[in-house]
Amino acid sequence: MNVNQHTPMASPYGQPQPGYGQPSYAPQDGGYPGPYSPYNGPASAHQPGVPPQGYSPFTSFPSKAVAANPVSDLSSPLDLGPTRLPPTSAPPPASAPQPYNQYTHSQGDMQNGPPPMTQAPPRPAAAQPYTQGHVNMSGSLPSYPQHYGPPPSMQQVTNQMTGMQITPGPPTSAGPGYVPPHSSQPPLSTAYSAAAQPSYTQAPPPASSAPTQPPPASGPAASQQYYGGPPPSSQQPFNSSLPPTSQQQFTSSVPPPPSQQSFPPSSFSGPAPPPTRPQGPPMSQSQPQMPFPSQPPFSAPPPVSQPGFAGGPPPPVQGSFPPQPTQPSSQPGSFPPPGPPPTSATSGQYTTSMAQQPPPPTQPSPYHSGPPPPRVQMPPTSMGQSNHMPPGPPGPLQQPPAQPGMQTGFPPQQNGAFGQVRGPQPGYAGPYPGQPNYGAQAPAPAPSAQKRLDPDAIPSPIQVIEDDKAKSTEPFTTGVRGQAPPLVTTNFQVKDQGNASPRFIRCTAYNMPCTSDMAKQSQVPLAAVIKPLATLPPDETPPYMVDHGEAGPIRCNRCKAYMCPYMQFIEGGRRFQCGFCSCVTEVPPQYFQHLDHTGKRVDCYDRPELSLGTYEFLATVDYCKNNKLPQPPAFIFLIDVSYNAVKSGLVSLICNELKTLLDLLPRENPEMDSVVRVGFVTYNKVLHFYNVKPTLAQPQMLVVSDVSDMFVPLLDGFLVNVNESRQVIESLLDQIPEMFADTRETETVFGPVIQAGLEALKAADCAGKLFVFHTSLPIAEAPGKLKNREDKKLIGTDKEKTLFQPQVGFYKDLAKDCVAQGCCVDLFLFPNQYVDLATLGVVPVSTGGSIYKYTYFQAQADQERFLNDLRRDVQKQVGFDAVMRVRTSTGIRATDFFGSFYMNNTTDVELAGLDCDKAITVEFKHDDKLSEETGALMQCAVLYTSCSGRRRLRIHNMAVNCCSQLADLYRNCETDTIINYFAKYAFRGVANNPTKAVRDTLVNQCAQILACYRKNCASPSSAGQLILPECMKLLPVYLNCVLKSDVLMPGADVSLDDRAYLKQLISCMDVTETHVFFYPRLLPVMKLESGSLPVAVRDSEERLSKGGVYLLETGLHLFLWVGASVQQELLLNIFGTPSFSQIDPNLTSLPVLDNPFSQRLREIIDSFRAQRSRYMKLMVVKQEDRSELIFKHFLVEDKSASGGASYVDFLCHMHKEIRQLLS
Repeated sequence: MNVNQHTPMASPYGQPQPGYGQPSYAPQDGGYPGPYSPYNGPASAHQPGVPPQGYSPFTSFPSKAVAANPVSDLSSPLDLGPTRLPPTSAPPPASAPQPYNQYTHSQGDMQNGPPPMTQAPPRPAAAQPYTQGHVNMSGSLPSYPQHYGPPPSMQQVTNQMTGMQITPGPPTSAGPGYVPPHSSQPPLSTAYSAAAQPSYTQAPPPASSAPTQPPPASGPAASQQYYGGPPPSSQQPFNSSLPPTSQQQFTSSVPPPPSQQSFPPSSFSGPAPPPTRPQGPPMSQSQPQMPFPSQPPFSAPPPVSQPGFAGGPPPPVQGSFPPQPTQPSSQPGSFPPPGPPPTSATSGQYTTSMAQQPPPPTQPSPYHSGPPPPRVQMPPTSMGQSNHMPPGPPGPLQQPPAQPGMQTGFPPQQNGAFGQVRGPQPGYAGPYPGQPNYGAQAPAPAPSAQKRLDPDAIPSPIQVIEDDKAKSTEPFTTGVRGQAPPLVTTNFQVKDQGNASPRFIRCTAYNMPCTSDMAKQSQVPLAAVIKPLATLPPDETPPYMVDHGEAGPIRCNRCKAYMCPYMQFIEGGRRFQCGFCSCVTEVPPQYFQHLDHTGKRVDCYDRPELSLGTYEFLATVDYCKNNKLPQPPAFIFLIDVSYNAVKSGLVSLICNELKTLLDLLPRENPEMDSVVRVGFVTYNKVLHFYNVKPTLAQPQMLVVSDVSDMFVPLLDGFLVNVNESRQVIESLLDQIPEMFADTRETETVFGPVIQAGLEALKAADCAGKLFVFHTSLPIAEAPGKLKNREDKKLIGTDKEKTLFQPQVGFYKDLAKDCVAQGCCVDLFLFPNQYVDLATLGVVPVSTGGSIYKYTYFQAQADQERFLNDLRRDVQKQVGFDAVMRVRTSTGIRATDFFGSFYMNNTTDVELAGLDCDKAITVEFKHDDKLSEETGALMQCAVLYTSCSGRRRLRIHNMAVNCCSQLADLYRNCETDTIINYFAKYAFRGVANNPTKAVRDTLVNQCAQILACYRKNCASPSSAGQLILPECMKLLPVYLNCVLKSDVLMPGADVSLDDRAYLKQLISCMDVTETHVFFYPRLLPVMKLESGSLPVAVRDSEERLSKGGVYLLETGLHLFLWVGASVQQELLLNIFGTPSFSQIDPNLTSLPVLDNPFSQRLREIIDSFRAQRSRYMKLMVVKQEDRSELIFKHFLVEDKSASGGASYVDFLCHMHKEIRQLLS
């Protein structure tokens, strides 16, 4: 496999870990060290006699290995391959059988196959496996390029032809990296190898061969492409590109369907099994294939194959491939399997056997001449199937034949599978095109197998969500360090006992790696999503306020951390040692208290700052700008009164609504009137300021036509108290729509509008918020004037990134001035065409503001959504002139921040405004080692001015565990938070990189995370098996949703402004919002009970029934999908009409009918809206109606119209990528 290539793909993130992928190259050299080396091992390292280690070990050993660490509590095996099934049957070599199981089960308990063998092959040491990590990093080879990099070799060419992108190429740097696996080839694999060996000893293919074979080129590339566009699926053959490695694995497996596999799985896995055994297996394979599950393909051939192997060319087995020198490369994949799983299977993996459908017969062909290379063909789709799951079902997917990589065919062998040598798989072509095909048998079998993964067999988001709800019955107490909270989809109560509530902070990992090497090896991002002012449910206590008087908060002398539960009092309570920097500080006399017999202060539980994770301090004048207490904030409403705004009904709508909204301004004490002052401006090409002083009988208008030098023409009377000036304000709001009713002015300005609001706040010496209502591209002569630069021809090119960058530098400078004054800007856009949101959004995003977009606004249809958004935006709790700093204990530090804010230095996050909906994602990196005893601490301190004008400090503390074992890291991660980080990282990246490079980076990093787990934490199993950590088994499906999003893979109807809008919106979302945005909630509403919601179904068209009605929510949209054969009674209850044809598709709200069903459905819709920060407009979608295309865009498990892969295909693709890394 061209691992190389593979790596490249990843590039952005980092190379594939050396440990992983490169290997494929390694083989080149012949002996690979490295975990996978096995395969190459086979070639060189192994002796011929020995089966190639690489995979053979797997193979044989699978079974035992498995046993060894059969269960991983953590992981769940997803068996992609055929069922492991009959491992027993495996008759093949003794070990073979085991293999099955082994790999079958391969991952710890999860396995389905027979139990794993007892001994787990040793997985190479964790470390070893991972070489990758660093390698990866370092390698980092260019991700994409590499992929292809190596010159194609004949083999690879073939592969390519088959569809794989394989290029042999020398190993990429990463390759070398791989090398790490130095152990001679086997190490990692060893376990496998061993096993395998037995199985195949014959394998001995030439080590070199492996290398030889070009690894499939760039799995990544392939994948990428797959990703990127419509999946090439078939052409990909399999993704064929499939990383070599993975391909191999899959491939192998696939090729021979299980039966074929019969040989020892291991061999199977190898590229094609050795030719030797053209064998029956193949045939059997074909049939078994299908079964996958049951037929343990291997078994069929049983030993024979293995032996066969021996006889024949060395089994290709992964390792084997070596035998075939040529193929090696591709083989690599195989090993990985072996290697991967190492140790901790426990981790709880979800293993899915990628058994994958047998490679479809066709596959073979794709491959190359050799025996058919089954896998190759596997298209992405197959990927999916292969994935794991149940071998049996191939059905749905049916994608292309199984991906090569996936083992469908031989599931059993899958993981460890290598062990058995699978004789040549017929199905497979040689393993790789170039490769000889070992068993050239015939591809025939493949055909049979061709199954596609069963979507029901792969990890289900709904199942995971429901399982979490079932186990989260008690309140979540935060006193236990490193305890992962319930999922965001679960309703739970939080009790603060010393760490911040997950409503304020969620981490990607609650077990941080002790060292940076371990972090690089795993590639799991270390980040926290912090929502400092999050709204708590009514049954939870808001943060307590602590007032230390004029002395102010107690802090560490050195690092300035605030007093918190992590401070240790010593010397009888006279001094305290900082938990962050270990500095000792004197306790001020007024704060002194004695200690009890445990060393805790006697008043510990009376003081929030000593016992809670979240609390607030009243800040003293020392924490205020210019050392003087702040003025209450002001709200300024700036209304576009150009032709478009007036004619659409927008101006009169805003003015009407403001009359009632002014009574709802934010206040801290509901009993008191708000102290927020208000001001009004209207504008088109010029600005109109209004004097609404309470002593006036009528408001006065002052016009500023020189927009190049903006100033505020009045001081007294512009910002006023609502209650004092109510009559004048209401008179003004009545007059504005009349004054501009006959306007013919179509041009607008934008920069001077923000400047005007900023100058008004400066003159009043206060912070505040500007509410700007704007309709069009600002083309009038003025500072910040823009031109229309929308160019569809740039989409998908290297210049596309420029469209996400601001057109002019003016707004960046303006944003800096706004932040300095505490001027936050909220932008309400009503465009009918391109308005360059990437540029207009600079000020709102930099000041902590929000952007709301109502394209083609029509007062009748859109007023409900706009007015609800406006009401919530005006009323919500917000802090002004805020500064956030994240302090950490020695060993890690905050290095990167994502969200809506401004940064003048590397530590202070400045927010002119910070509201209760804004989240900031913070990434941490190691700057030293951490210790398992002390864990890692972080303290987020936010200094802000409340809406009543008081300076406050909100403190959130969080302690997480540290671990020196990768298995512990993978046992305590939160996938939803990882996806939040990945989405923000990727969406920010599109402004500086081609979207394809960004997608490849994501895929590569995800593959590295999963490959590291497979290599170091999972019990050995066949390569055909996809093994996922239990807490990350949804990472592929969620990541695919991010890759298919409109920002990274837009459909033809998605505008640049839409993409810029989503990019900015997601940058400040919390974990709950990104979860429902990327994986929408789809509820069947045919039967409703009061008090509980129906269980959701997966986001796929095949889950919809023609007789059903479904409600889908994304956090931004709500759809009610009505099937064409819904019963009349249901239609009458919901719509009041008995006929499907009479339902009005333009409904934006359901009729209020007097029946329990209608009432309950409307309650559910209202409750969904109440949970989201933006009002979701309802759209009724009738089956087969034109609007169904929009609805289907959100069925994220299916292929997307813009070319995004289905979940099943992507899973197969991911498996291929992982195998490639491992090889």
